[in-house]
Amino acid sequence: MLLTPAFEIPKGREWFYEVKYDGFRAILDISQDEIKLTSRNNKPLEPQFPELTQFISEHQAVLTPYLPLSLDAELVWLENPLKGHFESIQLRGRMRTNAKIHASSKASPCRLLVFDILKASGEDFTALPFAERKKRLQSLFATLDWPLIPDPLSEKVIQYIPAETDAEALWEQILLHDGEGLIAKHQDSRYTPDKRSSQWIKVKNKKTVSCFFLAYHKSNQYFQIGLYKDSEPVSIGSVKDGFTKEEKRTLETIFKSNFNYEDKDFYYLPPSLCASVKYLHLYDNELREPHFDSFLLNAAPEDCTWEEFLQDSFHFPEKIKVSNRGKLLWDSKELRASKVDFLNYLQTVSSWLLFYCRNKALTVIRYPDGILEERFFQKNVPDYAPPFVRTALEGDIKYIICDSMDTLLWLGNLASIEFHIPFQEAGSQKPDELVLDLDPATPAQFQLAVKAALELKKVMDSLHLISFIKTSGNRGIQLHIPLQKETYSYKDTRLFTNFLADLLINMHPDDFTVERLKKQREDRLYLDFVQHAPGKTIIAPYSARANSFGGVAVPLFWNEVNENLNLRDYTIQTVPDRIRTIGCPFKGYDEARNNQPFQDILRFLKSRGK
Repeated sequence: MLLTPAFEIPKGREWFYEVKYDGFRAILDISQDEIKLTSRNNKPLEPQFPELTQFISEHQAVLTPYLPLSLDAELVWLENPLKGHFESIQLRGRMRTNAKIHASSKASPCRLLVFDILKASGEDFTALPFAERKKRLQSLFATLDWPLIPDPLSEKVIQYIPAETDAEALWEQILLHDGEGLIAKHQDSRYTPDKRSSQWIKVKNKKTVSCFFLAYHKSNQYFQIGLYKDSEPVSIGSVKDGFTKEEKRTLETIFKSNFNYEDKDFYYLPPSLCASVKYLHLYDNELREPHFDSFLLNAAPEDCTWEEFLQDSFHFPEKIKVSNRGKLLWDSKELRASKVDFLNYLQTVSSWLLFYCRNKALTVIRYPDGILEERFFQKNVPDYAPPFVRTALEGDIKYIICDSMDTLLWLGNLASIEFHIPFQEAGSQKPDELVLDLDPATPAQFQLAVKAALELKKVMDSLHLISFIKTSGNRGIQLHIPLQKETYSYKDTRLFTNFLADLLINMHPDDFTVERLKKQREDRLYLDFVQHAPGKTIIAPYSARANSFGGVAVPLFWNEVNENLNLRDYTIQTVPDRIRTIGCPFKGYDEARNNQPFQDILRFLKSRGK
């Protein structure tokens, strides 16, 4: 069943609203003997997405009562709960070797987001009204215990797209998460395969660029558009749709009468005539789904620049009032990044950053005029905080709890570059993780931090403790050990960190020390494990850092911790692609905390009087 495009969202109690995701439309058919995932063009997709067939095979027993089953869905690489990343799903679709496909499916799995049920237990549901089909689909997912909202971090890769009744509230969330758009579905709509229906309406979240015309294709009749980048005009694609007949005829006449040169395919104009063009997003330096909006007769081509385009390309809802979009927060030889660049980074990594900040009393370091100017720490929520910001009172401090996209972007607009979190949840006195900070005093000591991390990993493995590692984003690396919640005291964790420090120093007395006086440390790495304590904080995973290269506290795989590790490889510019390509090395962090034999280790240490 196909969608009808529109610019306005239909309103009324007879309409339901769903998020539109940018991916591949697919029909999933499951029988006792076969799993088929078929594209809109009737091409088999299961070879490209083995994570889905594997997931279904693992759930074959619970699915059996509902077979044969047929579902309509969107296949996506899920960046956040309301946005699919088109380039990532496109990249997977183009992979040809089984080795690459399987490696990608394990490291960075795609999700099948289901919005309709066509058949279950062999019964055809297509003649049922949409509202009834949706009810049955939701019931199926609840019974199977599959996610009832899209979740980029869930191991369950088949997920449900909910239907909402408040279009305005959903549209605000789509803007907040930079989603592709919204689909309105009439409650009584029947499912008609391969037919376009006025009862299924799609409205895209399109952005606008001010650009100029560069060329006119003689045979295809599209117009090439461009911007100034580094003082040179560059193409950002071609536009053909959106013109009235008169506008198109006028523009063709301008090119044919005023071109400065031509070849067999094109008439060319120097940058002179400007226009407003709507588009979905930028892909391979070209606009996706460009649509002519209007001529900008009073605009100067010199104002149509790549920099302005990037600043204007990020849309936020009204409640996130972004000020000073172009303010440079980083301005060095290594990195020039504005506030909007930073907000884009936060939006892109939000699923992961928010996961590790949830239920934690947040301390931020703000740099209102950029990282080279005055900074200040903020613990107390300011009086002007909007009502959507959740807080927690600890002592006389009312902390911010950063657990939503709107709070995250509001903090980003305040130039809150660094996010620091305690080791326990708000309201608790018991740590739910143990973090060992290996912070070299000089770059020359960095390899000692690497050595310490690898030695500690051996110890953790011998004790059957699951450990994770991340960069600090600044100078060092940090080892994380998740612990069962509400179980251990800081006195317990201090006993263990003292044991680890003593062990490292006994094994390598020339490399490590707990000497607090700097002049007596010599060239040894200081093991500052006493920082794991009440009232102390650690940089949150995926938080940016206020250094010249825009470093990020990025989780690593243990095989990346070696002599080639370079912290400058992990920045606000590189980390988003890293997540899309290899996933998050902290995957399984929550599951690990309930499988740690930490109680046995403590019992042993206490018995030895350590």
